[in-house]
Formats: sequence, C-alpha cells, structure tokens
Amino acid sequence: MADPKPRVKVPGTAKAGEVITIKTLIDHKMESGFRKDKKGELIPQQIINKFTAEFNGKPVFSADIRPAVSANPYFQFTVKVAESGTFKFTWVDDNGSSYTDEKTIKVEG
Repeated sequence: MADPKPRVKVPGTAKAGEVITIKTLIDHKMESGFRKDKKGELIPQQIINKFTAEFNGKPVFSADIRPAVSANPYFQFTVKVAESGTFKFTWVDDNGSSYTDEKTIKVEG
C-alpha cells in the first residue's frame, strides 16, 4: 500500500466568531483483521485508529477509530474561530505511523 495521503478542506478566511466547516479524508484501506488472503490466512489488522485536529496547538476535535470504519475515513466537523492561525490534523495507524497535514486560516474583524 502506498503511504496514506491526507486531504483537508479548510476555508482560507473567516470572520471573527464564525463557525466554519472542516472536511478531512485520508486514503487508507483500513484492513479490519477479519479478511483472509488467497492462502486462507487472516490479513493482520492495519487501520487508522486515532484522528486529532488542533487549532493553534489546542485540541478542537478527536476521534478513536475502530475496525468497522470503512476504507478512506472521512470526517466533517465545525469549529468556531476567533483568531487567525493554523490547524494541524494527525492520523495514527496501528503500526504507530502518523500522517499530518496543516492548513492556515486568516480571521478578519
């Protein structure tokens, strides 16, 4: 499997106090550990098991993910922004690898 690729949509600008919508998706096949390969052996579980979003270093959203989640997990959530800053998104999988993306937003007024 190629390295999972995060995709994130954050508005570039917002007004102070505005509630914005953030959309995230990561390309990951999310192997549940219940399927068998061609030899009849179980394929080991390999899933994204944790997702976190921070704004200017403070947590704004997190999710613990279980094997029942489909491939390419997608999250959509809202955040109220009061100042300009940077969102940091982190996905962690079963082998301890983490994948990150960052997006900035300019808040006016």
